Amino acid sequence: MRSTVVDTAEFPVNERPGAWAGAMAMARVPQRVTPLEAGTFQARIEMMPLGAGQVSVVSSYASVIAQRTARHIRQSDPEMLRVILATSGAVGIEQCRQRTLLKRGEMGFGDSSHPIEIHAGDTPARHLIFQFPKKLLRLPREQFTRLYGLSLPWTQGVGRLFGQFLSGLADEYAQYTAQDATRLETTALDLLSTVLAHHLDRDASSGGPALSGASGQRALFLRMSAFIAEHLPDPDLGPETIAAAHHLSLRYLHRVFQDNDTTPRALIRQQRLDRCRKDLADPALQHLTIHAIAARWGYPQPDGFSRAFRTATGMSPSEYRATQRYATLVGLAHAENEVPCRDPYDTAC
Repeated sequence: MRSTVVDTAEFPVNERPGAWAGAMAMARVPQRVTPLEAGTFQARIEMMPLGAGQVSVVSSYASVIAQRTARHIRQSDPEMLRVILATSGAVGIEQCRQRTLLKRGEMGFGDSSHPIEIHAGDTPARHLIFQFPKKLLRLPREQFTRLYGLSLPWTQGVGRLFGQFLSGLADEYAQYTAQDATRLETTALDLLSTVLAHHLDRDASSGGPALSGASGQRALFLRMSAFIAEHLPDPDLGPETIAAAHHLSLRYLHRVFQDNDTTPRALIRQQRLDRCRKDLADPALQHLTIHAIAARWGYPQPDGFSRAFRTATGMSPSEYRATQRYATLVGLAHAENEVPCRDPYDTAC
Protein backbone atom coordinates (compact mmCIF):
# COMPACT_ATOMS: atom_id res chain seq x y z
CA MET A 1 0.00 0.00 0.00
CA ARG A 2 1.16 3.52 -0.76
CA SER A 3 0.82 6.41 1.64
CA THR A 4 0.55 10.14 0.92
CA VAL A 5 3.03 12.52 2.52
CA VAL A 6 2.82 16.30 2.89
CA ASP A 7 5.77 18.09 4.53
CA THR A 8 5.62 21.87 4.99
CA ALA A 9 9.45 21.97 5.00
CA GLU A 10 9.22 21.54 1.23
CA PHE A 11 7.28 24.81 0.85
CA PRO A 12 8.30 28.46 1.21
CA VAL A 13 7.52 29.82 4.67
CA ASN A 14 4.58 31.94 3.50
CA GLU A 15 2.98 28.94 1.73
CA ARG A 16 3.20 26.50 4.63
CA PRO A 17 -0.16 27.31 6.28
CA GLY A 18 -1.93 26.85 2.94
CA ALA A 19 -0.10 23.61 2.26
CA TRP A 20 -1.10 22.25 5.67
CA ALA A 21 -4.72 23.32 5.16
CA GLY A 22 -4.64 21.41 1.88
CA ALA A 23 -3.25 18.34 3.64
CA MET A 24 -6.07 18.46 6.20
CA ALA A 25 -8.59 18.65 3.35
CA MET A 26 -6.97 15.53 1.84
CA ALA A 27 -7.36 13.89 5.26
CA ARG A 28 -11.11 14.69 5.00
CA VAL A 29 -11.10 17.15 7.93
CA PRO A 30 -10.63 20.69 6.50
CA GLN A 31 -9.25 23.20 9.02
CA ARG A 32 -8.21 26.81 9.38
CA VAL A 33 -4.46 27.06 10.04
CA THR A 34 -2.96 29.97 12.00
CA PRO A 35 0.82 30.02 12.70
CA LEU A 36 1.67 31.28 16.18
CA GLU A 37 4.77 33.06 14.96
CA ALA A 38 5.82 33.98 11.43
CA GLY A 39 8.37 31.58 10.01
CA THR A 40 8.24 29.00 12.82
CA PHE A 41 5.31 26.80 11.75
CA GLN A 42 6.19 23.32 10.54
CA ALA A 43 4.41 20.02 10.19
CA ARG A 44 4.54 16.72 8.33
CA ILE A 45 1.78 14.17 7.81
CA GLU A 46 1.79 10.69 6.30
CA MET A 47 -1.73 9.51 5.43
CA MET A 48 -2.42 5.78 5.13
CA PRO A 49 -5.86 4.55 3.99
CA LEU A 50 -7.16 1.70 6.14
CA GLY A 51 -10.37 0.16 4.83
CA ALA A 52 -13.02 2.87 5.19
CA GLY A 53 -10.84 4.75 7.65
CA GLN A 54 -7.31 6.08 7.83
CA VAL A 55 -4.18 6.04 9.97
CA SER A 56 -1.96 9.13 9.92
CA VAL A 57 1.41 9.99 11.43
CA VAL A 58 1.78 13.69 12.22
CA SER A 59 5.30 14.82 13.12
CA SER A 60 7.37 18.00 13.50
CA TYR A 61 4.08 19.63 14.53
CA ALA A 62 4.81 22.99 16.19
CA SER A 63 3.80 26.66 16.52
CA VAL A 64 0.29 26.47 15.10
CA ILE A 65 -3.39 26.65 15.95
CA ALA A 66 -5.62 24.49 13.73
CA GLN A 67 -9.38 25.03 13.93
CA ARG A 68 -12.20 23.04 12.41
CA THR A 69 -15.14 25.41 12.58
CA ALA A 70 -18.90 25.04 12.27
CA ARG A 71 -18.57 26.43 8.75
CA HIS A 72 -16.13 23.69 7.79
CA ILE A 73 -18.55 21.10 9.15
CA ARG A 74 -21.48 22.54 7.18
CA GLN A 75 -19.41 22.43 4.02
CA SER A 76 -18.07 18.90 4.51
CA ASP A 77 -18.50 16.34 7.28
CA PRO A 78 -17.14 12.83 6.66
CA GLU A 79 -18.88 11.60 9.86
CA MET A 80 -15.62 10.33 11.33
CA LEU A 81 -14.48 9.56 14.86
CA ARG A 82 -10.79 9.86 15.70
CA VAL A 83 -8.30 8.66 18.28
CA ILE A 84 -5.07 10.63 18.75
CA LEU A 85 -2.05 8.93 20.34
CA ALA A 86 0.70 11.32 21.46
CA THR A 87 4.16 9.75 20.97
CA SER A 88 6.28 12.83 21.73
CA GLY A 89 5.76 16.43 22.72
CA ALA A 90 2.31 17.71 23.67
CA VAL A 91 -0.73 19.05 21.88
CA GLY A 92 -3.75 20.89 23.27
CA ILE A 93 -7.24 19.87 22.15
CA GLU A 94 -10.55 21.64 22.78
CA GLN A 95 -13.89 20.20 21.66
CA CYS A 96 -17.44 20.35 23.02
CA ARG A 97 -16.28 22.80 25.73
CA GLN A 98 -13.80 20.23 26.99
CA ARG A 99 -10.06 20.91 27.05
CA THR A 100 -7.12 18.56 27.44
CA LEU A 101 -3.37 18.73 27.03
CA LEU A 102 -2.41 15.48 25.35
CA LYS A 103 1.08 14.47 26.48
CA ARG A 104 3.39 11.64 25.49
CA GLY A 105 1.83 8.26 26.27
CA GLU A 106 -1.75 9.56 26.30
CA MET A 107 -4.56 9.24 23.79
CA GLY A 108 -7.45 11.62 23.20
CA PHE A 109 -10.64 11.49 21.18
CA GLY A 110 -12.57 13.63 18.73
CA ASP A 111 -15.47 13.86 16.30
CA SER A 112 -15.48 15.45 12.84
CA SER A 113 -19.06 16.64 13.41
CA HIS A 114 -18.13 19.09 16.20
CA PRO A 115 -15.87 22.17 16.04
CA ILE A 116 -12.39 21.50 17.39
CA GLU A 117 -9.27 23.54 18.12
CA ILE A 118 -5.79 22.02 18.21
CA HIS A 119 -2.90 23.97 19.69
CA ALA A 120 0.79 23.06 19.22
CA GLY A 121 3.52 25.02 21.04
CA ASP A 122 7.19 25.59 20.28
CA THR A 123 8.26 22.00 21.01
CA PRO A 124 7.60 19.78 17.96
CA ALA A 125 5.07 17.06 18.67
CA ARG A 126 4.44 13.71 17.03
CA HIS A 127 1.23 11.71 17.19
CA LEU A 128 -0.67 8.90 15.53
CA ILE A 129 -4.27 9.40 14.41
CA PHE A 130 -6.77 6.61 13.76
CA GLN A 131 -9.98 7.88 12.21
CA PHE A 132 -12.91 5.78 11.06
CA PRO A 133 -16.60 6.17 10.07
CA LYS A 134 -18.94 6.48 13.03
CA LYS A 135 -21.06 3.62 11.74
CA LEU A 136 -18.15 1.22 12.34
CA LEU A 137 -18.02 1.87 16.08
CA ARG A 138 -19.30 -1.31 17.71
CA LEU A 139 -20.20 0.49 20.92
CA PRO A 140 -22.93 2.99 21.79
CA ARG A 141 -21.82 6.29 20.24
CA GLU A 142 -22.83 8.27 23.30
CA GLN A 143 -20.12 6.40 25.19
CA PHE A 144 -17.55 7.81 22.80
CA THR A 145 -18.79 11.38 23.22
CA ARG A 146 -18.07 11.13 26.95
CA LEU A 147 -14.38 10.91 26.06
CA TYR A 148 -14.10 14.43 24.63
CA GLY A 149 -11.74 16.44 26.79
CA LEU A 150 -10.39 13.32 28.51
CA SER A 151 -7.26 11.27 27.98
CA LEU A 152 -6.40 7.62 28.54
CA PRO A 153 -2.97 5.95 28.71
CA TRP A 154 -1.81 3.92 25.74
CA THR A 155 1.61 2.81 27.03
CA GLN A 156 0.31 0.51 29.75
CA GLY A 157 -2.42 -2.06 30.34
CA VAL A 158 -4.91 -2.78 27.57
CA GLY A 159 -4.15 0.58 25.99
CA ARG A 160 -0.66 -0.63 25.23
CA LEU A 161 -2.01 -3.42 23.02
CA PHE A 162 -3.88 -0.87 20.92
CA GLY A 163 -0.99 1.60 20.85
CA GLN A 164 1.61 -0.98 19.86
CA PHE A 165 -0.67 -2.37 17.16
CA LEU A 166 -1.27 1.08 15.66
CA SER A 167 2.42 1.99 15.81
CA GLY A 168 3.45 -1.28 14.16
CA LEU A 169 0.76 -0.89 11.53
CA ALA A 170 2.10 2.54 10.56
CA ASP A 171 5.72 1.33 10.50
CA GLU A 172 4.97 -1.61 8.18
CA TYR A 173 2.22 -0.02 6.06
CA ALA A 174 4.13 -0.27 2.77
CA GLN A 175 4.11 -4.08 3.08
CA TYR A 176 0.30 -4.41 3.14
CA THR A 177 -2.22 -5.12 0.40
CA ALA A 178 -5.64 -3.47 0.17
CA GLN A 179 -7.18 -6.64 1.59
CA ASP A 180 -4.70 -6.53 4.49
CA ALA A 181 -5.72 -2.94 5.20
CA THR A 182 -9.40 -3.87 5.47
CA ARG A 183 -8.66 -6.70 7.89
CA LEU A 184 -6.30 -4.51 9.92
CA GLU A 185 -8.99 -1.87 10.27
CA THR A 186 -11.27 -4.50 11.81
CA THR A 187 -8.53 -5.49 14.24
CA ALA A 188 -7.87 -1.87 15.19
CA LEU A 189 -11.57 -1.34 15.91
CA ASP A 190 -11.70 -4.52 18.00
CA LEU A 191 -8.72 -3.40 20.08
CA LEU A 192 -10.12 0.09 20.51
CA SER A 193 -13.45 -1.36 21.68
CA THR A 194 -11.57 -3.48 24.21
CA VAL A 195 -9.70 -0.44 25.56
CA LEU A 196 -12.89 1.58 25.96
CA ALA A 197 -14.74 -1.35 27.53
CA HIS A 198 -11.94 -1.80 30.06
CA HIS A 199 -12.00 1.81 31.19
CA LEU A 200 -15.77 2.06 31.26
CA ASP A 201 -15.92 -1.12 33.28
CA ARG A 202 -13.29 0.13 35.71
CA ASP A 203 -15.18 3.36 36.21
CA ALA A 204 -18.44 1.54 36.92
CA SER A 205 -16.96 -1.06 39.28
CA SER A 206 -14.53 1.00 41.33
CA GLY A 207 -15.38 4.64 40.78
CA GLY A 208 -12.09 5.17 38.97
CA PRO A 209 -11.55 8.53 37.30
CA ALA A 210 -11.03 7.24 33.76
CA LEU A 211 -14.52 8.08 32.51
CA SER A 212 -16.34 9.83 35.27
CA GLY A 213 -20.06 10.15 34.58
CA ALA A 214 -20.44 6.97 32.51
CA SER A 215 -23.29 4.96 33.93
CA GLY A 216 -22.73 1.47 35.28
CA GLN A 217 -25.39 0.10 32.97
CA ARG A 218 -23.73 1.64 29.91
CA ALA A 219 -20.42 0.19 30.98
CA LEU A 220 -22.06 -3.21 31.44
CA PHE A 221 -23.54 -3.09 27.95
CA LEU A 222 -20.13 -2.17 26.56
CA ARG A 223 -18.50 -5.10 28.35
CA MET A 224 -21.16 -7.51 27.09
CA SER A 225 -20.74 -6.19 23.53
CA ALA A 226 -17.02 -6.92 23.74
CA PHE A 227 -17.82 -10.40 25.11
CA ILE A 228 -20.09 -11.07 22.13
CA ALA A 229 -17.41 -9.98 19.64
CA GLU A 230 -14.91 -12.30 21.30
CA HIS A 231 -17.23 -15.35 21.31
CA LEU A 232 -18.91 -15.06 17.90
CA PRO A 233 -17.51 -18.41 16.65
CA ASP A 234 -19.38 -20.25 19.44
CA PRO A 235 -22.69 -21.48 17.94
CA ASP A 236 -24.15 -21.74 21.46
CA LEU A 237 -23.60 -18.04 22.16
CA GLY A 238 -26.88 -16.54 23.33
CA PRO A 239 -28.57 -14.57 26.12
CA GLU A 240 -28.10 -17.41 28.62
CA THR A 241 -24.34 -17.61 27.93
CA ILE A 242 -23.90 -13.85 28.22
CA ALA A 243 -25.96 -13.63 31.41
CA ALA A 244 -24.03 -16.46 33.08
CA ALA A 245 -20.65 -14.96 32.15
CA HIS A 246 -21.65 -11.62 33.71
CA HIS A 247 -23.59 -13.02 36.69
CA LEU A 248 -26.87 -11.45 35.62
CA SER A 249 -30.47 -12.57 35.47
CA LEU A 250 -31.93 -12.95 31.99
CA ARG A 251 -34.54 -10.31 32.82
CA TYR A 252 -31.93 -7.72 33.71
CA LEU A 253 -29.78 -8.68 30.71
CA HIS A 254 -32.66 -8.02 28.31
CA ARG A 255 -33.43 -4.72 30.01
CA VAL A 256 -29.85 -3.49 29.54
CA PHE A 257 -29.95 -4.36 25.83
CA GLN A 258 -33.43 -2.84 25.45
CA ASP A 259 -32.16 0.42 26.94
CA ASN A 260 -29.55 0.41 24.17
CA ASP A 261 -32.15 -0.15 21.42
CA THR A 262 -31.25 -3.74 20.61
CA THR A 263 -31.48 -7.32 21.87
CA PRO A 264 -28.74 -9.88 22.59
CA ARG A 265 -29.71 -12.06 19.63
CA ALA A 266 -29.97 -9.07 17.29
CA LEU A 267 -26.48 -7.87 18.20
CA ILE A 268 -25.04 -11.37 17.83
CA ARG A 269 -26.72 -11.79 14.44
CA GLN A 270 -25.54 -8.37 13.24
CA GLN A 271 -21.92 -8.96 14.22
CA ARG A 272 -21.86 -12.48 12.76
CA LEU A 273 -23.31 -11.35 9.45
CA ASP A 274 -20.90 -8.41 9.31
CA ARG A 275 -17.96 -10.79 9.70
CA CYS A 276 -19.39 -13.21 7.13
CA ARG A 277 -19.89 -10.40 4.60
CA LYS A 278 -16.29 -9.28 5.00
CA ASP A 279 -14.98 -12.82 4.57
CA LEU A 280 -17.15 -13.52 1.53
CA ALA A 281 -15.87 -10.32 -0.10
CA ASP A 282 -12.22 -11.08 0.69
CA PRO A 283 -10.36 -12.44 -2.39
CA ALA A 284 -7.79 -14.01 -0.06
CA LEU A 285 -10.51 -16.31 1.33
CA GLN A 286 -11.87 -17.54 -2.01
CA HIS A 287 -10.53 -20.99 -1.20
CA LEU A 288 -12.96 -21.30 1.71
CA THR A 289 -16.44 -22.62 1.05
CA ILE A 290 -19.44 -20.57 2.07
CA HIS A 291 -20.25 -23.20 4.68
CA ALA A 292 -16.72 -22.93 6.14
CA ILE A 293 -17.02 -19.15 6.44
CA ALA A 294 -20.44 -19.45 8.04
CA ALA A 295 -19.21 -22.07 10.50
CA ARG A 296 -16.21 -19.98 11.57
CA TRP A 297 -18.63 -17.26 12.73
CA GLY A 298 -21.14 -19.42 14.56
CA TYR A 299 -23.45 -20.70 11.80
CA PRO A 300 -23.00 -24.51 11.78
CA GLN A 301 -26.19 -25.11 9.74
CA PRO A 302 -25.97 -23.91 6.09
CA ASP A 303 -29.74 -23.48 5.71
CA GLY A 304 -30.00 -21.27 8.78
CA PHE A 305 -27.11 -19.12 7.60
CA SER A 306 -28.55 -18.74 4.09
CA ARG A 307 -31.92 -17.61 5.45
CA ALA A 308 -30.36 -15.10 7.85
CA PHE A 309 -28.02 -13.77 5.16
CA ARG A 310 -30.77 -13.34 2.55
CA THR A 311 -33.00 -11.58 5.09
CA ALA A 312 -30.21 -9.13 5.93
CA THR A 313 -28.84 -8.48 2.43
CA GLY A 314 -31.58 -9.41 -0.02
CA MET A 315 -29.39 -11.98 -1.76
CA SER A 316 -27.95 -15.42 -1.11
CA PRO A 317 -24.37 -15.82 0.15
CA SER A 318 -23.26 -17.16 -3.24
CA GLU A 319 -24.84 -14.22 -5.06
CA TYR A 320 -23.19 -11.77 -2.68
CA ARG A 321 -19.79 -13.42 -3.13
CA ALA A 322 -20.16 -13.35 -6.92
CA THR A 323 -21.10 -9.66 -7.02
CA GLN A 324 -18.17 -8.77 -4.75
CA ARG A 325 -15.83 -10.81 -6.94
CA TYR A 326 -17.17 -9.04 -10.01
CA ALA A 327 -16.65 -5.64 -8.37
CA THR A 328 -13.03 -6.60 -7.69
CA LEU A 329 -12.53 -7.68 -11.30
CA VAL A 330 -14.00 -4.41 -12.55
CA GLY A 331 -11.60 -2.48 -10.37
CA LEU A 332 -8.64 -4.49 -11.65
CA ALA A 333 -9.79 -4.11 -15.24
CA HIS A 334 -10.06 -0.34 -14.88
CA ALA A 335 -6.59 -0.28 -13.37
CA GLU A 336 -5.20 -2.25 -16.33
CA ASN A 337 -7.44 -0.53 -18.93
CA GLU A 338 -9.11 -3.82 -19.78
CA VAL A 339 -12.78 -4.56 -20.38
CA PRO A 340 -14.24 -6.69 -17.56
CA CYS A 341 -16.48 -9.64 -18.01
CA ARG A 342 -20.10 -8.47 -17.80
CA ASP A 343 -21.56 -11.53 -16.15
CA PRO A 344 -20.62 -11.83 -12.44
CA TYR A 345 -21.61 -15.50 -12.45
CA ASP A 346 -19.49 -16.48 -15.47
CA THR A 347 -16.77 -18.80 -14.14
CA ALA A 348 -14.56 -17.76 -17.05
CA CYS A 349 -14.24 -14.22 -15.65
